[in-house]
Amino acid sequence: MSEAASGPAKAPGTIQVIERMMSLLDALAAAPEAASLKLLAQATDLHPSTAHRILAAMSAARFVERQDAGTYRLGIRLLELGSIVKSRISVREVALPYMQELHEKIGEAINLGARHDDEIVYLERTSSGRALVRVVYLVGGRAPLHLTSLGKLFLAADGPQKIRDYAKRTGLPGKTPHSLTTLATLEKELDKVRRHGIAYDDEEAEIGLKCVAAPIHDDEGHVIAALSVSAPADRHDPDWARQVKQTADAVSKALGYLGPKK
Repeated sequence: MSEAASGPAKAPGTIQVIERMMSLLDALAAAPEAASLKLLAQATDLHPSTAHRILAAMSAARFVERQDAGTYRLGIRLLELGSIVKSRISVREVALPYMQELHEKIGEAINLGARHDDEIVYLERTSSGRALVRVVYLVGGRAPLHLTSLGKLFLAADGPQKIRDYAKRTGLPGKTPHSLTTLATLEKELDKVRRHGIAYDDEEAEIGLKCVAAPIHDDEGHVIAALSVSAPADRHDPDWARQVKQTADAVSKALGYLGPKK
């Protein structure tokens, strides 16, 4: 039964006020334009006088902005708070539970990396306990972008000119006979990465070690980190590509990413 139909509203308790405030915020978020008091009252099933009192209080706190025409929209304070929350979110803290879950499923090392200039930096790693790998795959280790599955995801997000600039700056050094050391081979590889949303390291940084990685996006769609599975080549499983992509997508969603814009 609606509040209007049940007669005069009693003074709401603190929790009830918060619930009503949140319902009004949700209604404002769902409205494509500034919304009238009547529309908001109908959307929240609140009496117009109750909705008006709560909106007035939220306007005073800048959670809501009242327009000259008597309509309302979300206020600038929400943007300010959102920016604070965003700045305090740690990708590592968000990703770690998902990494541990994937590690338990497949029993291999899961890596979290982010770009720093022309290198990938390893932020976190779950150890498989089954094989030793070089120091670049330990937390704090670094490796050239083009030699790792994680790094290729960041290069793939760059435009053609930025990729050429990267190749010129670094000279595309190799570590194994499988390393991509020419611009042509790198561009061909990055084209595959863009098409499939997955990147591979086929013994390019270390002989006998294969990796597969997927990107992590922030709420604006930017690639801010990536997850990979690394294991000896003889244990590599093609199905890891699907699993690491699902895990990276789940982390992206937890960070506020809603998917590619249509």
